[in-house]
Amino acid sequence: MKILFDILLFLHIVGAAMIVGIWIGNMKKPTVHPRQRDGAFLQLITGVAMMGVLPLLPDSDPNYVKLGIKLAVGIAVAVLAVIGARKYKKNEDISTGLAHSVGGLALLNVAIATLWN
Repeated sequence: MKILFDILLFLHIVGAAMIVGIWIGNMKKPTVHPRQRDGAFLQLITGVAMMGVLPLLPDSDPNYVKLGIKLAVGIAVAVLAVIGARKYKKNEDISTGLAHSVGGLALLNVAIATLWN
């Protein structure tokens, strides 16, 4: 189970990098790229899978409050990324607030994961 958890964690980090990396790369002209939507879905899928595997690991004591907050933020990121990706594909204007919400909330999720002990 540890190997499965580590693979899921790796993919989870890749999803975060897809969202935050594109956000930082487009900071001068904020937008939401469809790859950010893909990263949000990757984070949701791997995050839920890790929540399922975590209780099976030896010496694990899952903090379900933290995981629930991360799930809620992740769902918000995914919804906003879907809205932005649809606008991107239709060549519609994407508000700066929407673009920064996707990247900023994803960054908040990384901060929750790393700073909340």
